[in-house]
Amino acid sequence: MSEPQQFRLVHDAARAGARSAVDAAPAGFVVTVSPPKRSAEQNAKFHAICSDVARQARFMGRKLTPLQWKTLFVSGHTIATEGHADMVPGLEGEFVNIRESTSEMTVPRKASLIEYTMAWCAGNGIQLREVAARGYEELAPVARGQK
Repeated sequence: MSEPQQFRLVHDAARAGARSAVDAAPAGFVVTVSPPKRSAEQNAKFHAICSDVARQARFMGRKLTPLQWKTLFVSGHTIATEGHADMVPGLEGEFVNIRESTSEMTVPRKASLIEYTMAWCAGNGIQLREVAARGYEELAPVARGQK
């Protein structure tokens, strides 16, 4: 057993497979059980929102790219959910916000980020055209308040 195995614990057969893999693993192997990471649908919805915002909004008088808006939303969401900003001097003397990674967010955490971003859009008159066109508007948020 040299290739990593992953089991999504959604039914008894998956749990049995995970137990078998653990029993068969050589000494020194590592087992990690964790909540699922954000879904592909959540990721697509968030990026669609950032694209809509980039087309319609300005920040401090400037047009920003979807990636720049993503950075602002992730940073703002961290503060709004009682996290903290980790600002460090960069390699060339610039300031860098060492923020959490959206790819490492759990499903509930990403849902919270999407809710935060959509609330900002509603409060700032942003029409989520790309979100509606792609059918993401019904993507329900999950488990409020969890990280």
